[in-house]
Amino acid sequence: MNKKTTDIFVVGFALFSIFFGAGNLLFPPYLGLVSGQDWFISFLGFIIGDAGLALLVIVVAAKNKGILDEILVRGGKKLARFIGCAAILCIGPFLAIPRTAATTFEMSILPFMPNLGTAGSVIFSIIFFVATYFLTIKSTRVLDIIGKFLTPVLLLSLLALIIKGVITPIGPMSPDHMIDRSLFSEGLSQGYLTMDALGASAMAGIMISTLVSKGYTDTKDQISMTIKAGFVSGIALSIVYGGLCYLGATMSTMHDINISQALLVVAATEGIFGTPGKVLLAIMVLFACLTTSIGLTSSAGRYFEDTTDGRLSYEKIVTAICIFSAVVSTFGVNKIIQISIPILQTIYPVMIILVVLTIFTKQIKNDNTFKGAAYFTFVASILSVANSLTGAFEFINVLPLTSLGLGWIVPGLIGAVVGSFIKTKGSIQNV
Repeated sequence: MNKKTTDIFVVGFALFSIFFGAGNLLFPPYLGLVSGQDWFISFLGFIIGDAGLALLVIVVAAKNKGILDEILVRGGKKLARFIGCAAILCIGPFLAIPRTAATTFEMSILPFMPNLGTAGSVIFSIIFFVATYFLTIKSTRVLDIIGKFLTPVLLLSLLALIIKGVITPIGPMSPDHMIDRSLFSEGLSQGYLTMDALGASAMAGIMISTLVSKGYTDTKDQISMTIKAGFVSGIALSIVYGGLCYLGATMSTMHDINISQALLVVAATEGIFGTPGKVLLAIMVLFACLTTSIGLTSSAGRYFEDTTDGRLSYEKIVTAICIFSAVVSTFGVNKIIQISIPILQTIYPVMIILVVLTIFTKQIKNDNTFKGAAYFTFVASILSVANSLTGAFEFINVLPLTSLGLGWIVPGLIGAVVGSFIKTKGSIQNV
């Protein structure tokens, strides 16, 4: 295997490890549980909402220098900056990074020391983010550290769990579903909650920086290798997601819908490996969450350093993120997930539609096509979230594809058509 191929696999597996964080371990087994023998349907929704969208974003981001704002800017400078900052804050100190520490504490520490209270959570968060800080502060080394050292431990643990669970299933799969809504829609929405697509563009930036540090200065090489590494990551994620979803399905006659996602994963590891399963789970969660924390902290630091034109240094931003995330992580996993749902359901659709349109950026000459799509999608998303919280906007449910969690698509397309008929002089840079 030549150096270029080796580097593609190192970066690709590192990307897998960054993506495979707290939500990625929690959501697939639960999907399998509620889906029973039809687990593959929900798995398809999940893989599209998670790895599928993330790969799409990586491809587009790689062709735009790995800069998030370059993808969003044709939707309007103000909206681009708002969505960009919101996305980075979500995958950064507000939601995703604190969730990694909270999940690690609840699944790797509490099973062994159940009497630890708030003080224990605080002490653990400090230790976790001190480790994150020191492993993140050298941004060009992030992927090497993860890809060469941390990912193998994570992958071996996951494969051991999945292979043993396939060879000796925990139990039979239920022929019934535990939810009334579409299994595909449930999988898609759970894929959103991982936040991988939001982080993918920032990850592309880190990947490009890493490749430059390895001597790949040609832009075509950077784009090609970033995309190939993204596919390596996507294939690895699909295999692991499918295995975890299958494990959950084999427990569908043993647990009901009320079991927490964290407890389900604990039950799966104990069911497959007995008491030593707790130790294996602790290892998996620790490395899954630590690698994700490192990657997301580095991404957020790089983004805000670029956004402030270097007025805030990468080191200072990383320090602030680690301190803030340590505080938020003490809220606990369930609280953090509850906070994240409406935020992600608002900004995800806007980012997705702009990413898709960016694929055709050479064919679409009018910036107002992007603006119309972005703003119509944004309004539809806000109304949908507001309706889910208050029930005051039930008319939004008549939109096509709402049952699949994709009710924003038609408004977005209408906005794109409307925008196409509005002509303005100059480019987005002059607006």
